[in-house]
Amino acid sequence: MVYDFVKLCFDIFAALFGLIILSPILIVCALLVKITSEGPILVEESNRVGKNGKIFRMYKFRTMVKNSHQMLRSEPKMKELLEEYKKNSFKLSADPRVTPIGKFLRRASLDELPQFLNILKGEMSLIGPRAYYPDELEEQKKNYPNCSQFIAESLSVKPGMTGLWQVSGRSRIGFEQRIQMDASYAKAKSILLDLKILLKTPFALFQGEGFR
Repeated sequence: MVYDFVKLCFDIFAALFGLIILSPILIVCALLVKITSEGPILVEESNRVGKNGKIFRMYKFRTMVKNSHQMLRSEPKMKELLEEYKKNSFKLSADPRVTPIGKFLRRASLDELPQFLNILKGEMSLIGPRAYYPDELEEQKKNYPNCSQFIAESLSVKPGMTGLWQVSGRSRIGFEQRIQMDASYAKAKSILLDLKILLKTPFALFQGEGFR
């Protein structure tokens, strides 16, 4: 398909361009994460569901305390927070695990920049549906059995750094509407649609919510 070839070429060019041009910012972000909190520079537990259900490691700067993913799911004191997390479509409005520098990185979506590496590896695209955590997707399948077709359609393409959901309200949109948007993108994918999403992305970033 012409679209697939053009998209692949653009992804590779955009990822290489982004890594080269933004390399000073990437270095500064990495140093800030390392010197302000204990733990690795990149997120430890960051497995996501990619195209056709294949699990891959998404590269992101760590914005939370060390082992935050396991902490939320295993520590008794986090039980209420975990229930809130699941109830709110796997999001938390005030997450105590986020570090001070992590709040800044998230607000500016700078923590997402390492995903250019995922694009070069062919695991992601610049534009596509949101990449879900495996346990999140399984939980939502149980909660929304009527969305199974939408989930399958959204997994027919590579997840993206930005996408239709990411530029359309993000945290204010629940899972059911979000997965329908992801599926609609997968079905209607086109160069024109990608350009529209790309042009909307800077405005979404300026809102300061981050692509959670």
